Amino acid sequence: MMVEAGGLVEQRKDTMTMRHVNSKVRYVNKTIKKLRCKKRKRPVVPRVPRLLQELFVSCREVFKGPGNVPPPFDVDKLRSILDRMKPEDVGLSKNLHFFKAAGAVTGTPRVTYTTIYQCDEFSLCIFFLPANAVIPLHNHPGMTVFSKLLLGKMHIKSYDWVDQVHSEDPVPPSQLRLARLKADSVFTAPCDTSVLYPTTGGNIHQFTAITPCAVLDVLGPPYSKEDDRDCSYYRDIPCSAFPNGETTLSEEDEGDRFGWLEEIQVPENSQMDRIEYLGPQVAENSL
Repeated sequence: MMVEAGGLVEQRKDTMTMRHVNSKVRYVNKTIKKLRCKKRKRPVVPRVPRLLQELFVSCREVFKGPGNVPPPFDVDKLRSILDRMKPEDVGLSKNLHFFKAAGAVTGTPRVTYTTIYQCDEFSLCIFFLPANAVIPLHNHPGMTVFSKLLLGKMHIKSYDWVDQVHSEDPVPPSQLRLARLKADSVFTAPCDTSVLYPTTGGNIHQFTAITPCAVLDVLGPPYSKEDDRDCSYYRDIPCSAFPNGETTLSEEDEGDRFGWLEEIQVPENSQMDRIEYLGPQVAENSL
């Protein structure tokens, strides 16, 4: 999933649109009781939820920049934190109007996103998908991504390339490439965190919201056009549609499902609206 320029997301600078979008997703507001005491009190500094701060600190320790894939121990550490996280840890609630929305939506539902924190090594962001909204099939070049479905019900389809291609020998955009299907299932929150790696784990995936959803994503490193981590989009075609496309598969591949992926231009429904993050802030000076 995108966080900045170069693919899946685009920041909307139209203030009217931003105001309209922001009205769809609101955070939990705590009621402040009036104090009867006449003495002036010191301002109360909101506490960062423990798990959100733990996630932030662990990300700073785990992600070492481009070209580095976290070892299994660190992956398990981050996954354990995310598995325990709840919507309230980022200021959300299932009682918000957005997650109770019902009825037909006019036109193509737009996805919105907000960034909790971002640096060169990693980013923390939340994606909000109305019912029937789609984040098209896209890749995550050189990235390790943790996805935690916080709220809602979502269909996820993901692929990995059967044969990896080196950067010095790129594949023409029009050429079909064989990919192994890694996931094609419906997930309902709360559920376990999914992890994808630069070449495994379902690096190319698509999200389709069945109900309004919120997904917390940890990307390490984030997308960066300047660092050749731009996003590509694909359409998938069942292998049965190409009976003459013979491919030699090993015995280990027997029983697996495959698809042909073709790179396409940036789809219109890949554009997203960015909103301000209004949830709990992480404490950057905690280290």
